[in-house]
Amino acid sequence: MVHFVGAGPGAADLITLRGLRMLEVAECIIYAGSLVNPALLAYAPKDCEVHNSAEMTLEEVIAVIERMEASGKDTVRLHTGDASLYGAIREQMDLLDEKGIRYDDTPGVSSFCGAAAALCAEYTLPGVSQSVVITRMAGRTPVPEKERLAGFAAHGATMVIFLSASLLEEVQAELLCGAYAEDTPAAIVYKASWPEEKLVRCTVGTIAESARQAGITKTALVLVGGFLGDHYERSKLYDPAFATEFRKAART
Repeated sequence: MVHFVGAGPGAADLITLRGLRMLEVAECIIYAGSLVNPALLAYAPKDCEVHNSAEMTLEEVIAVIERMEASGKDTVRLHTGDASLYGAIREQMDLLDEKGIRYDDTPGVSSFCGAAAALCAEYTLPGVSQSVVITRMAGRTPVPEKERLAGFAAHGATMVIFLSASLLEEVQAELLCGAYAEDTPAAIVYKASWPEEKLVRCTVGTIAESARQAGITKTALVLVGGFLGDHYERSKLYDPAFATEFRKAART
């Protein structure tokens, strides 16, 4: 069968234990070579057949899987981060369904989690933002008209922008059409958790220039919102005056 596995944000030790165990017994690995850390391949058996899907079409990927199935071998389809985000797994699964090939899906740590960890940031701060918008800028691949960046920006919520590092002038302009101001905190995280990780703190009005100065043109996330600032309300979760199912409120 086929095991879809989320490789995590980059660092080889941020793959899940389940994903690691699947790599250790894989007979074939098809990995997203443009984004997955090749150090993860060191976990595979020496006789494992390895393919880089960055150089393959969907049809070529499926052809390899069919050949493995015919030989009674399992395939690990190794995707960056968590495959449910921009992983193009649905089209693969649909073809596997048509061909009667079984598969399962092991989640991974998404790069948006890795980016927050690198910044020691919390996306959902009381009194600041309780929602996270995960999206990308329209480029060679379009986005639905109702999901334009400016439309999401109107909410002023926390935003994480994928796959847009080469379009930061446009990203900046779209964000400023919404509820964000020039001085709204922002950050650019290049290759979160990789050895070459780079963190750039900036504002919405300086995103494009900050990326230029840092030499960042790809493989980066843009994080936007007041959660990157210094002001927020204390959480009720650990407030002594707030009763929960597990704790009585302190008397005042």
